[in-house]
Amino acid sequence: MEEPVCLIDTGPDGRLRVQQGALQILEQIQQPVVVVAVVGLYRTGKSYLMNRLALRRKGFALGSTVESKTKGIWMWCMPHPSKCGNTLVLLDTEGLGDVEKGDEKHDMWIFFLAVLLSSTLVYNSMGTIDNVALEKLHFVTELTEHIRVKSTNDGETTELMRVFPSFVWTVRDFMLELELDTKPISADEYLEHSMRLKTGSSRHVVQLNRVRQSLRDFFLVRRCFVMERPASSAKMKRVEQLTDADLEPSFVEQANDFCSYIYHEAQVKTMRGGRELTGRTLGDLAEHYVEAIRSGQVLCLESAVESLAKIQNSRAVAEALGFYQAEMAEKVQFPTETQEALSKVHMEAEQQAISKFMKASFHDPDEKHLLQLRASLEGKYRELCKRNVKESHKLCWEVLRQVFASLEDGISSGSFMRPGGYEEYRSELDRGVEHYRSKTGKGLMGEEVLVEYLEEKHVVGKTILIADESLTELQRKAEGERNPDKVKVKAHQGNSHCHWILV
Repeated sequence: MEEPVCLIDTGPDGRLRVQQGALQILEQIQQPVVVVAVVGLYRTGKSYLMNRLALRRKGFALGSTVESKTKGIWMWCMPHPSKCGNTLVLLDTEGLGDVEKGDEKHDMWIFFLAVLLSSTLVYNSMGTIDNVALEKLHFVTELTEHIRVKSTNDGETTELMRVFPSFVWTVRDFMLELELDTKPISADEYLEHSMRLKTGSSRHVVQLNRVRQSLRDFFLVRRCFVMERPASSAKMKRVEQLTDADLEPSFVEQANDFCSYIYHEAQVKTMRGGRELTGRTLGDLAEHYVEAIRSGQVLCLESAVESLAKIQNSRAVAEALGFYQAEMAEKVQFPTETQEALSKVHMEAEQQAISKFMKASFHDPDEKHLLQLRASLEGKYRELCKRNVKESHKLCWEVLRQVFASLEDGISSGSFMRPGGYEEYRSELDRGVEHYRSKTGKGLMGEEVLVEYLEEKHVVGKTILIADESLTELQRKAEGERNPDKVKVKAHQGNSHCHWILV
């Protein structure tokens, strides 16, 4: 992808929808995907951070005004910079708290989708991690109200922790010293210190503690990166034109540390049970969640897995079957000389097709779809066997018509219906059989069709023999009548030799 495309936006009806163009791109990605999504207030530099991850100055829309540029969720897919065989998918989300939009519920769904679709969630904020910044993350307290692991609530928090993404907090324009009690601390320690529960029972403290506790409960892996202001305000107005040489060296180092962490530590997106997602299953997942939101359903991870399994496994069966048919069409020249020749190609293609299914399948514990594939492959093989017999049978008869053409002409014209005709007929038939058997490429029905043909000619041969004998007798009698004084000879068979007697 040379540039990002919109994955999810708002339709004319005011409801979220998935863009088909983005799904078509994801459909082509069969590698495991590492999905990094960024969320946060609008105009805080989220898109700039994503562009750095993409190793581009331009890509996700940037701006130097108070107007929010990103609407919905935008996607950029690229080969992973450090993990061969994986695809990096960057998701840039619409800024939270856009005053022009003013739709808290819309913000909530965008946040939830970022959580559910990503393997690493980046929360981007400005200044410091304080109560105000934590208040903006209040959506995390509503996760269990709108997201379920399964139909029951038993152990929801623990289950969600296992499937939720890792959490990275990036603090932009950070101007403080990382110290605590006069001792230097890391950015990660700064985050954990800021997330300590506050004492008190006021409504405000209770709400802040809920956010802190939810972050701890739902995001097992938490990291923090602080970044100083990249450049002066004047330079930031043309941020897309700036190179690293135009930026503060400390910012460049901090931003590079963040990118290095994402490249090396962000994991492949998985579902329950550790099932890895490819691009196409990520697209299916986005469709499933958006449809659930549109219909007002609770977002259930268990039903998402079931939905993905149904879609992906049906697709995997169809593709494996299509591969098998293509392989057989390419490698089998009908008719085959033997059944074993066809069977050998079938077994190789079947094994490859099953292997492709296993790689593409998604959660098929009872092997329902695998059994369906095996049954379909067996059915296709039976069809090919029937075709092989039919093609061979047809070709054999074509060869028979060619090699026995003179014999058939003789039968049709009656040329064999004369004294001595049967011997000539038999000689012509034997020559035809020898010629027919010397022909190659007839397939496995060669002898069966020949037997069928010879059986047809058995009656014809008997008729010719009877005619030959009758006509020969008539001819002998006729000659005797024309030459009555001709010597007649009778042969008498003795025990050990023949005696010829003149009559």
